[in-house]
Amino acid sequence: MSTVRGVGVSPGRAAGPVVLVHDRLPEPASGPEPADLAVEAGRIRPAAQEVAAQLRDRAERASGEARAVLDVTAAMATDPSLLSAAERAVTDRRLPAARAVFEAAAQFAETLAAAGGYLAERVRDVEDVRDRLVARLSGVAVAGVPATSTPSVLVSRDLAPADTADLDPKMVLALVTEEGGPTSHTAILARSLGIPAVVAARGALSAEAAGARVDGSAGTVELVAEQLVPEAATRTENRWHGTGSTSDGHAVKLLANVGSATDATAALDAGAEGSGLFRTEFCFLDATTEPTEAQQREAYAAVLRPFAGKPVVVRTLDAGADKPLPFLDVDAEPNPALGVRGLRVAFDRPGLLDRQLVAIVSAAEDTGADVSVMAPMVATPAEAAWFAERARAAGVGRVGVMVETPAAALCADELLSEVDFASIGTNDLAQYTCAADRMIGALAELNDPWQPALLRLVAMLGEASRAQAAPVGVCGEAASDPLLAGVLAGLGVASLSMTAAALPSVGAALAEHPLKTWRRAAEQAISAPGAAQARERARAVLDG
Repeated sequence: MSTVRGVGVSPGRAAGPVVLVHDRLPEPASGPEPADLAVEAGRIRPAAQEVAAQLRDRAERASGEARAVLDVTAAMATDPSLLSAAERAVTDRRLPAARAVFEAAAQFAETLAAAGGYLAERVRDVEDVRDRLVARLSGVAVAGVPATSTPSVLVSRDLAPADTADLDPKMVLALVTEEGGPTSHTAILARSLGIPAVVAARGALSAEAAGARVDGSAGTVELVAEQLVPEAATRTENRWHGTGSTSDGHAVKLLANVGSATDATAALDAGAEGSGLFRTEFCFLDATTEPTEAQQREAYAAVLRPFAGKPVVVRTLDAGADKPLPFLDVDAEPNPALGVRGLRVAFDRPGLLDRQLVAIVSAAEDTGADVSVMAPMVATPAEAAWFAERARAAGVGRVGVMVETPAAALCADELLSEVDFASIGTNDLAQYTCAADRMIGALAELNDPWQPALLRLVAMLGEASRAQAAPVGVCGEAASDPLLAGVLAGLGVASLSMTAAALPSVGAALAEHPLKTWRRAAEQAISAPGAAQARERARAVLDG
């Protein structure tokens, strides 16, 4: 019938019959007016508790990324401010409970979307919670993934993260969505489950196809009129020998991104050589006051302990106006993605950073993990020097910075002269390079990590790495793409950190070719006019 192109976010090829996922309930009516407003408002919290209990039950049966997403969604279902706003809509505006929840959630989502960055990534979660609450209050089944007895390709406008979290990879051959982006929860979960996925594939639903062939690496979806015999995703996990290297023995450390003790265990089970990104925000998210050094030390040690004797790169607090924490008291900003975030928060609150550094060093001593520390959102060599001085004073032996802005990449030589290493956050670097909010589906192509502009910045960092003898790694989702991982190695990247489930396929792909071949593929990719051509040119080198 037709072929639609989107953004490949989880590698692999699969084919099979199409199952359409209709993930939105009809908008609830504004009437009739409830006979008893107090009774109607009183229905909201019990419904929320039931929804949260179901999600927690699903979380207990999940692990890793899936469990974390389900836990977050369950907590959001009972968010006091959301429920209070819905109750007020009943009592003050005489709305039915379902409509009140719908409107309160809409206000919530609008606020998060306006904030941008991390908070905008929560909009889909709010919409999912809204739909579950509305369904419960309306007495209807929640929309979601339909049961199927045949392995199929799911095609949807967008898939709720909570529904993605517990998909069965044996029954779901591939995912295709018309919306979403490469850093959405749905994309991350698809990678963690090993399901090929293409997002931002506009027109996939309207084609009303019976079958589909999906290439999660190339980002293409071939839609056909007839049902196809299911073809499971091609996988290469069994060919990985457990150590990151090219076929000629050039070492590229394969690491995992973690944010909890559960993540740490999953990473090691998947064969990770360590962690290239330990997100410390979990220790602060629900805190109304700054956690003490002792509390932080204990929390960090729980994550570091499984990595005894292995390298772990700990990122200091990545928060601010786009990721507000109650105790920070950061003023609202018109464009928080460009505001006081990451290391910038510490410039006015150096004690906050100093106390965290002491806690990290203490936790490393407690656990025997080989800990390095890096700061997020560094833009200039002066900022890198400021952070390095404080970190070394706290006892950190190896200090680095994240490269998330074009400014940092353009000053790579000077930046690396101040620190011991750098790690590229490709998600933010992509959105800042192309001025494209990574949560807007219409801009997904600009946030494709294959964009030549982004790859050229990585190449600059690779050159600076060789000149300064300071390694550069990648800890963004780009590292999860097996083909792109090899191209990044060809550009001079020394380590790749990703979701744990992606490690075997990345390791196997990396080991298929020598470094000189990956370098040729990288040269072809950065010379391309666009992301799709960059991917095609790199693949042509490998196939040749």
